Amino acid sequence: METGDPRNSVPPGRGAPFFGFVVAIGALAVLVSAGPLARLPDRLPGMPAAFWTMAVLAVACDARPFVPPGRRRASAVFPSTCFTFAILLGWGLGPAVAVQAVAVAVSGWRLGYALWRTGFNAAQYACALGAAYLVTRLGAGDLFHSGQLRWAEVAAVGGAAAAWFAVNYGLVTTAIRVRFGARWWPRVRLGLGYELLSTGSLLLLAPVLIAAARASAALIPLVLVPLFAVYRMARLSTEREQLAALDPLTGLPNRKALLAEVAEQVHLHAERAARGEPDAHLALLLLDLDRFKHVNDALGHAVGDRLLVEVSARLTAVVGEGDLVARLGGDEFAIVVPRLTGTDHARELADRVVAALAEPVPLDGLPLDVGGSIGIAIFPEHGEDFVTLMRHADVAMYDAKHRNDTVAVYAAESDHNSAERLSLLADLRRVLETTPAVAAQEPPGVRGGDGATLAPAPGLTGPTRDGRALPRNGGRAGGAARTSGGSGRWRLRRRERVEAPHNDELINRIVANADPIRRRARATGPEAVSRVRVESSPVAGGADDPAGDPGEITMYYQPQIEIATGEVVGVEALLRWWHPRRGMVDPGELIQVAEQSAVMRLLTRRVVDDVVEQLAKWSAAGLTLRAALNVSVRDLHTGEIADQIADRLAGYGVRPDRLQVEITEGALMADPRRVLASISQLHRIGVGIALDDFGTGYSSLQHLRRLPLSEVKVDRSFVLGMAEDPDDAAIVRSMIELAGALGLRVVAEGVEDERTWRLLHAAGCDIAQGWFHARPMPAGELVAWLSRYRPVHPVATADADGQRNHPRG
Repeated sequence: METGDPRNSVPPGRGAPFFGFVVAIGALAVLVSAGPLARLPDRLPGMPAAFWTMAVLAVACDARPFVPPGRRRASAVFPSTCFTFAILLGWGLGPAVAVQAVAVAVSGWRLGYALWRTGFNAAQYACALGAAYLVTRLGAGDLFHSGQLRWAEVAAVGGAAAAWFAVNYGLVTTAIRVRFGARWWPRVRLGLGYELLSTGSLLLLAPVLIAAARASAALIPLVLVPLFAVYRMARLSTEREQLAALDPLTGLPNRKALLAEVAEQVHLHAERAARGEPDAHLALLLLDLDRFKHVNDALGHAVGDRLLVEVSARLTAVVGEGDLVARLGGDEFAIVVPRLTGTDHARELADRVVAALAEPVPLDGLPLDVGGSIGIAIFPEHGEDFVTLMRHADVAMYDAKHRNDTVAVYAAESDHNSAERLSLLADLRRVLETTPAVAAQEPPGVRGGDGATLAPAPGLTGPTRDGRALPRNGGRAGGAARTSGGSGRWRLRRRERVEAPHNDELINRIVANADPIRRRARATGPEAVSRVRVESSPVAGGADDPAGDPGEITMYYQPQIEIATGEVVGVEALLRWWHPRRGMVDPGELIQVAEQSAVMRLLTRRVVDDVVEQLAKWSAAGLTLRAALNVSVRDLHTGEIADQIADRLAGYGVRPDRLQVEITEGALMADPRRVLASISQLHRIGVGIALDDFGTGYSSLQHLRRLPLSEVKVDRSFVLGMAEDPDDAAIVRSMIELAGALGLRVVAEGVEDERTWRLLHAAGCDIAQGWFHARPMPAGELVAWLSRYRPVHPVATADADGQRNHPRG
């Protein structure tokens, strides 16, 4: 009985050792059974009716063996084992080997086995029967004619059954190992329990047959009743297992079956890769239907179910014979494609799937468009187990959705849910739940004229955290700072610098290039401005990095300057997270990590609390500033943001017009109806609404017309290049004119040099924000900076006179 792969083929390169093993086992079987078979013709005339009854039943039962249903016919159960082992116990080795050989020939013919396979089965059974016969000789000998059995004979019967099973399973295991290579044990181990139960039961039924035969041969056919019962129970059990691995709606394999399939195929393809075969790649394709929820919502779940059945039929029709299509749940399907030569073949199948789904599905006379996004993960490049391949295929699928594409192959750079990010998210939750919402106490240090904290001069202790501030404006990604093109026609007061050069020239260059004021001073000569020293961040595991410390959340504020008067009219609140191991966490990464979880709610609550509390403190100190804060898509969708802001404003006694909420056009596009409801509620409270990153989203004119906006912020990607790029300058001027026509205030982000500010003034821009005046800084530094700041008024120049648009009154 074979438990290995039932296919009648041998992998390339393994024919010689495998068939050599088959021949060797055949020779051993002939050696074991030649003598008993030679004496068999003389014994047959004297055989009792019980023997002939068992022989006929053995051959008849093996004409219809039990083959477990499924994609592979493996581990078939042959009832002849029961009868031939009983014959061995009652009449010896020769009759048992002869009957077994006839039964194997019949079953091999019925199952379509190759000739070599049938011969090997007969040989393995002969060897197993020979081993069992040797053990029976330890007992009383011929059990059929002996008297009452003693414990020694009973033990001999049990030992004979164990010897039969050990030799038979050992030969099959060795054949699998020789046939398929070194990775043989998982296949054998998975079938061991099934073999012990099925074959062991048949072997232990043989002594019962012998006992019945000693009474009357007529009792022997009665064993067919328990055999049939065992057969039916085995079939029902297997069918239940099979049904548990199927999706009840589509009839496709489910996730459980997919896991088993991928595990087996990974094993087989690892063997192919070890042999250097070109088709050693395995592809896992993950398909998620587009707009399926709309079908369920509009037409009902019954129509959605029919759509899924049609999709499953199309997928089954487009894949190859050896491929597996599974439904994972909802509108998600998976396809396993074995024996590929590379990624291109997987893409070809994905393209065929996309083409098959492109044709509308007619349901109830309504053609429904079905599309999907497919993610591809390849073994072994993208993973060597089911969990890894599944996760990477899922990452690729969402990458395709994000790019509005249909097919994407896994790429590490698209994996935004790495273990590092999950750890970062856990640390963010801890810092929000454990640290109080109070203004951070900054260590003493020397302040630069642009508002950034410089490193302490020699003799002062403690690293400065904002010395690690990222080269960003408002926490958003941007290009490199541009060289100033100004002619020096500004009435700027002198600002003193502290000379504290860093011992790393590369850090000095980065700091100088990131700060436009330092960059301009460096261009005029080393005497004008001395370099500053930037302290490195604490090293993970050091004395300043206590185990489990999640760091500290701090709000930084960047001034917003009215261009016409040079007055500070507001600030933008920007989130900063100093992490003990990562240093200052990139604000963009922080928001991206938080937005995908419930942590975003905690983060928003913290930001609102800090900003409103700070406004109250400034108001008590006599500072009248407007503070702007960013809110995420998740905040606007929940609808809680308006109630939270209203509660905090009332609790701290802050006027609503002192607070402004900034939203992006991307947030509007996510769900315009719910976002508009939240914005309208904020507007009724009296909170200002600003459209951030203006010009980078969609349907800008529609948003400007419909939304209760008070301000638009021109994205820094346009402002940064307007001094050198005429196209960027034209775009900025057009945005300013459009907003002015609608009566909206215009704020330009990313103002980093004099010429840009002068061009913005000429274009009629209202407010500037950027490093030209100040970096983002903690609240304590902002107060000190304001005390030193003197308004700077732009002076008209020849290059700006020709394009001057006077600001609105």
